[in-house]
Amino acid sequence: MSFLLSKMYGLNIYDDNGRYLGKVYDVILNVETGDVVRITTEPLKKITTSREELVKTLQKKSIMFKRVKSVGDILIVGK
Repeated sequence: MSFLLSKMYGLNIYDDNGRYLGKVYDVILNVETGDVVRITTEPLKKITTSREELVKTLQKKSIMFKRVKSVGDILIVGK
């Protein structure tokens, strides 16, 4: 799958059952490999209080990129 990362920001995210999951706010990259690892449904810059809050947000407000099935006018993720 090939696309420009800049085109992902703001896309609506749906699961493969048609359920709305949120919008793409941030993209987390592995800088060593250049791979996209996660996409977040909440801006990470809002999190400034603690490491625990960041971990909680990543667990509950982000999606592993390996779940992405399709990127177009919307982003579709599988289970």
